[in-house]
Parts: sequence; structure tokens; C-alpha cells
Amino acid sequence: MAIAVFKDVSKVYRNGEHEQRALDHVSLSLEEGRFIVVLGPSGAGKSTLLNLLGGLDSPTEGTIVVNGKDISTLSPNELAEYRAAAVGFVFQSYNLIPTLTVIENVALVKEIAPDPLSSHEMLEAVGLADHIHQFPSELSGGEQQRVSIARALAKNPHILLCDEPTGALDSQTGVTVLRLLLSMARDMGKTIIVVTHNQNIAKIADTVIRVKNGRIESCENQDHPLSVEEVDW
Repeated sequence: MAIAVFKDVSKVYRNGEHEQRALDHVSLSLEEGRFIVVLGPSGAGKSTLLNLLGGLDSPTEGTIVVNGKDISTLSPNELAEYRAAAVGFVFQSYNLIPTLTVIENVALVKEIAPDPLSSHEMLEAVGLADHIHQFPSELSGGEQQRVSIARALAKNPHILLCDEPTGALDSQTGVTVLRLLLSMARDMGKTIIVVTHNQNIAKIADTVIRVKNGRIESCENQDHPLSVEEVDW
């Protein structure tokens, strides 16, 4: 079942007379509960695709329907409600508040999410139950990224959007984070979308989308993706 459908979506940025077409008439269907990887060179339109799906921006043309709701026509306030209720974000930078403990950083989502999950349970799910009273500066990069994932999950989102989530991590820690994201799709039924330059991550994906010059070059479902352990990282 499709959780999100792009229909003839374009995004054009204008600066005076200059026009940049970041997405060019993209049509795409994303299936629920899958681990989806979006690949492409810098400037291809990957992050624009993610921002539109996440309600951080609106398309210039076309429609984006998520869970049966057209988000392309929403007002800024309605988009804020959509982001709070339906979408979790994980970025290359962890965006943790340094003066708050781990549990306090995750519990912040209770202020915005209409149906949040237990902060303690989400930190246990990412293997950080013993670190809840520590501050971000006391954690490794991989641990901080897992806190950001726990925070995103605590919103109880339909979709988790990840922009280069392992880009700042060493390979071993990155594998730990990828294994965690995969388990969320497989065991929790979350739709995980990862934007990356890393071709290896595509090998473990259920669906691989390749973007170039603002267009979808290909969208392939993989019947037998590799496990994390089978990939030579």
C-alpha cells in the first residue's frame, strides 16, 4: 500500500531572473513499511524530495498525497501540524540540545506530537537505556545519532526521513545506525527513507530511487536485499 504519492511534482527556486528547477515533473509512489534509499549526486534533487515529503517546503507544481491527504495545498500552520503528527527527521547533524539530558532531549517531542510514544521505551529500543541522564557531550557520535533517532521515533511518525544519517560517523558506528533503521522498517512497520551518496546503503534497501537533474532516473524494488552483515562496508 502506498503511503505517499508524488504526481507531476516540480519545485522551482527563483532569485531575481535566475530560475533553478530542483525537481522536474516527478511522479513517484512510496510503499508503506519499507526501507527506501534515495541516491544521486549533489544537486540532483534528493534533499528537495525529502523536504517536500516532510512538509518543510511546498511544490511549485503537482500534488503530494500522504496517507490520503494532499499536503501540497496546506498552509504553513497546517504543514506544521502535519510535521508534528506524521513525520520524523534524522539529519547528519544530531541537533541535540547540549544543556538537556538524553531523556530530556527525547521527551521534547511531547510538546508537539499529538500521540507520542514513551521516551524511555524509545531509548531502550536504540540501546541507550543506561545513558538517559547523560548530556550529549558525554556521548559518542554514534550514541548521539541514536538519541536523535529515538527522539524522531518518540513522535510516533508514519514516515522517518533521514538525510545522510551516517555521513558523520565512522563505518562501524554507521553500520550500527543502519541496522537500527532497518529494524524499524522490518519490526515496527515504519516507512524509512534515507537520502545518501553511499551506494552500499542501497544494497540493503527494499526500494532504491535514483535521482539526477531533478528527475527520477529509476525506482526499483529489490526482492532480496542484502543484510547489513553481507555488505563490505
